[in-house]
Order: sequence, then structure tokens, then C-alpha cells
Amino acid sequence: MTVSDTYDIAVVGGGLLGCTAALHLAFGGMRVVVLEAKALCRQASGVNAGTLSIQVKEAELIPYAMRSSELWEAAPEWLGVDVGFRRLGGLTLAFTDTEAEMLKERMADRQAAGAPIEFVGINRAREIEPALSDRPVLASYCPLDGYSDSTRAGKAYRGALLRNGVELRENTPVTGVERDGVDFAIKTKSGVVKAHRVVLAGGLWLCDIMAWFGFRLTAECRINQVSVTARMGPTLRTIVGIANGFLSLKQVANGTVLIGGGWQGIGDLERGGVEVVPENFTANIRLAKYAVPAMADARVVRTWLGIEGHSENYLPLVGPLPGVEGAYVLGLVRGGYTIGPIVGKLLAEAILGREPELPLFDPARALRPMVQA
Repeated sequence: MTVSDTYDIAVVGGGLLGCTAALHLAFGGMRVVVLEAKALCRQASGVNAGTLSIQVKEAELIPYAMRSSELWEAAPEWLGVDVGFRRLGGLTLAFTDTEAEMLKERMADRQAAGAPIEFVGINRAREIEPALSDRPVLASYCPLDGYSDSTRAGKAYRGALLRNGVELRENTPVTGVERDGVDFAIKTKSGVVKAHRVVLAGGLWLCDIMAWFGFRLTAECRINQVSVTARMGPTLRTIVGIANGFLSLKQVANGTVLIGGGWQGIGDLERGGVEVVPENFTANIRLAKYAVPAMADARVVRTWLGIEGHSENYLPLVGPLPGVEGAYVLGLVRGGYTIGPIVGKLLAEAILGREPELPLFDPARALRPMVQA
């Protein structure tokens, strides 16, 4: 195995969070290398529906989601390219009295955290979104909800990272990270990469990465389903979400409608395979039609699945790895596409010795020492 020159910092994981941190570290003058097992932003970061919804975030994450929405809107300034951001506003629908009470309770916490969410009856909801059926009994509305085109993320970040001097090593799985004196030796099949510091941003695979450092980490996994229709005439003005099931619908600029979330697919992460569950696919399409009757005329042309990992309480791990000087953890948040731009930036600010604009999320809360055999 060959050994590279020593970088200021290595980022293990080229998803949205890792790429964002790498870019801001480069802005701060560091010599950065990104190591990604496949291609940039091609796993969870590139296969989600791109919905940027404030309403589906945990109350603790509302300030982060709102700030990240601003960053997505300003992507041409810091990322150097438009990634299809659109702010449409979003409605979340409740169809029964029980769902309405659940919606009120959930959104009240988010209102208290600063989200500009209001409750509206069916008549007002249909003024905002004429395509709705008459079946909802209550809706919440947030004018900040929108979307960005997740399929553009990899290309956008690749260009920005290269323009700012970041070395990219795609299709380079990392097999281990060890201390090498004051530095880190990052092992790959093509050689050892040395760096003074390391950011561990491996998404769901952080569980395996933490084991290299003697920690046990438990994560939850969702296999989200996204379906896209053929192009339709103007149908939806807003992002339409379903309170019970997290299904969302939106019509993007080219006229297609994306149906994301809801009932999931299945998969075996050890073998890397995921597959659509026909009954769940059908249920999602039926629910979309129940909320928006015009979807009866839609023709679904493709469905795909994306693996998303998150911590047990849905809050990310963002901060120093306890007991390992110079190592940092970044990842495991549900809906990471929404808040990726801010949490990656926050960690970079901390590493650069600056005061982050919002608090980090101490990884120590989720880590347990591994029991030695």
C-alpha cells in the first residue's frame, strides 16, 4: 500500500453532510481530501425526493431547518450553482379527528420552536391548494416549505469542491482509521491516506466506523420510496404532505409529480439490496389520489428506493468523537437533505476554531463502549 502526503483534514463519506463540511473547511484555508465509497451524493443524499419541509422536523431541529432553507436558496452564492430550489409553501393534511389532534400537538411544538406554521380549515386549505380533495378535516400550513433537486447535488458539490482545491477520491471505500502518532492513517484498498484530523460522515455506516474506535452505535434505518409521474398539466401549487405517514407530493418545474415517503420498501443492508413492496407502492399511490383527486390521471413512470439512517431520537451526531483528539462525527439525522447545508457548515466552523452560529449535537450521547470479549 502507498501512503499519500498528509492533509490537514480527511472527510470519510461524500454525502451531502460530508461534502458541505469539506467545502467550508476548504473555504477556511484547509487542505482537504474527501473519500467516498461510491460517487458523491449518490446514496441517501441523491435518492431522496428533495422535499425541504420545516413541518416534518423535530422541534429541536426547527432553527436548523429554517437556516438550512436559507442556505439552499442561496446555493448559487456558496455552492456556485442553482440546484433547483423552489419555495412553494406546504400543507400537511389530517383526515380524521384523531389525526387532527395529532397534527395540532405535533405542530404546536414546532410553532413554539419558531416555525411559522398556522392551522387552516378545509376551505382555506383549498384556497391555498385548489387540487385538494374535500376529505381533510384540518391542515397546517408553512410558507417556508419547498424543495431542491436532489439529483443535481452530486454534480453541484463536485464542481464546488474541485474549484476550491478539495481532492476527491470517489469509488474509494475506507476500510479502517487508525492513529499514526499525532495524525490519522485512513486505510483504503489503493493506499493509506494520512491527515492531521478526520471527519467521519459515513451516514448509516457510522455504526461500523464507530466500531473502529471501540464504540457501539445504534441507528435506525428507513428505506424510503419515491415515485415520479409522467409530465402533467399544472396540478399542484404547493408541497402537500400527509400527517399520518409522512407521504408528500409536489409538482416540479418540468411538470412531473414526485410522491415520496409514506410506506417503505424493504432491504438487506449487509447485502446492499433494496426492493419495492408492491402493496406499499399501491398504498402510497392510493393515498396520493385520496388527497389530490387529479392524481387519478397520473401515470407513474419510475419508482426507486433510498436508504436513510438516523439516530434513535432523530437528532444528528455533530461534534468531536469523545476521547479521540482531532476526530469528528457528522451524520445520522432523519431528513438530512433538508438540514445538511447548515449542520455541515456548523461542524466546519467548530473545527476552524470559530463559534458555530447554532449549537452542535454531542455524539457522546449515542455512543457506548464496546464490550471486550
